[in-house]
Amino acid sequence: MSEIPSREMILKGLQTEMPITIFGTTTFDTKNVGLVIVDEVNGFCQPGAGNLAPPAPDGVIEAMIDLTNKLARQFVDKRKPIMIFKDTHNLDVPEPPYPPHCVKGTGEEELVEKLQWLEKEYGDSMEILEKDCINGFIGSIDNIGNRVQDWVEFENLEAIVVVGICTDICDLQFVQTILSARNHGMLGRLTDIVVVVPACATYDLPLEITQVIGLPTTAAHPRDLTQHIGLYLMQASGAILTNEIILD
Repeated sequence: MSEIPSREMILKGLQTEMPITIFGTTTFDTKNVGLVIVDEVNGFCQPGAGNLAPPAPDGVIEAMIDLTNKLARQFVDKRKPIMIFKDTHNLDVPEPPYPPHCVKGTGEEELVEKLQWLEKEYGDSMEILEKDCINGFIGSIDNIGNRVQDWVEFENLEAIVVVGICTDICDLQFVQTILSARNHGMLGRLTDIVVVVPACATYDLPLEITQVIGLPTTAAHPRDLTQHIGLYLMQASGAILTNEIILD
């Protein structure tokens, strides 16, 4: 019987067969650009904060938050528009296959402490959306229209910078949908969707751990592999991957 390949071997195979290109720096000289922060809330980022929060301090998630904070400061200083998604649910409305999370009033749905200044100091001048589904573009639909579409058109955006969690779930679905909406002519002058790779993170749940805690094998979620797959699919759909951005 052949030996089961290690995660390292699988990742190397993915990088070979499904390569991604990450630019060192992406500069915005003249383009109108906005920042989208996806779900950097306690329920996904604060250790022990809920069913979908990391069980212990997580350096990858902490690094994502630190870089998001720096990017947000740049956008505020340059008076560039910011949109924030906050995953928020009613307890009586489940979101299968996930257990209850980010329920209104629990604090899980609130921005992590390092980013709370955004809402406290600049909330009135930003788009802050409570979304009740994975896909923020779909979650922004209300009885009036689509708030993402309205924001892009109101700000006359030509580019969007995306950061947040989880790379292969909420980030991926938002990026792919907004790229489709752009291609369908729904988003005015918008051309570029830029993903800042070190400011995106996902969670780690190895297969062996799912067996220990009694979850089905389909719940397995090895972070290095799913991170690569999420980035690959975003790039394959037309997103630009970068390590750093520079605003004019």
